Amino acid sequence: MTTPPSPTTTPTTSLPLMQAEPPAAPITGADDIPDLPASMKPGGSSLLVDDIHSPVTASPDSAWQLFVAFTLLALQGFGGVVAVAQRVLCEERRWLGRQEFVELLSLGQLLPGPNICNLALFVGDRFFGTRGAFAALAGLITVPCALVLALTLLYTHWSGIPEVAGALRGMAVVAAGITLGTALKLAGSVAPGPLGGLTRLLLAAATFGLVAVLRLPLAWALLGLGTAATAIAWYGLVRQARMASTP
Repeated sequence: MTTPPSPTTTPTTSLPLMQAEPPAAPITGADDIPDLPASMKPGGSSLLVDDIHSPVTASPDSAWQLFVAFTLLALQGFGGVVAVAQRVLCEERRWLGRQEFVELLSLGQLLPGPNICNLALFVGDRFFGTRGAFAALAGLITVPCALVLALTLLYTHWSGIPEVAGALRGMAVVAAGITLGTALKLAGSVAPGPLGGLTRLLLAAATFGLVAVLRLPLAWALLGLGTAATAIAWYGLVRQARMASTP
């Protein structure tokens, strides 16, 4: 009898164990995202300056810095300071967020006096109390007041020249365009709330009609439409609270 050949055994090779990769560090902010462009991280020169949640990354070091900042701001405000104030305070200095700027400006519009002066008082008081409020207001009006007095003397002397009158009319058109552009830019900064988009448009159109078309005093327009808007918003909040409490 022939013995059947024994089966050949194939040598086994041990595979190396795969090393488990350490878990990735948790992402806690925009700075931890590696592929995020620098322009989209806080503090970068972002293209997303229209974001209503623009970060507040800085604050003035002293009341003197407030004075200087508002002085330079006022000197740039040809045709209106609100547009320059929004750019300087929110985008350049980053002392205020865009939404906070809109809220403070709205409050300043409701109070007596120029809205930009009220805004300066709010900003100064926020950082340095009464001392900061006076510093911001002084910076806003001191140097521009001296320039206006000097320009008034020149205008009194040259106002009869047709070219000067035409130049002033042209500047008025540019100022209106700047104001309209700022309004459109800040419109997207209004935080979502109980007022729907259609209701906001209707209130804005009614305000424009009363003030620009019917020439109604601004105080009466704010009193009437502001009361109506407050009542509608209050009703919306109450309704949302009831819906949330209903199982």
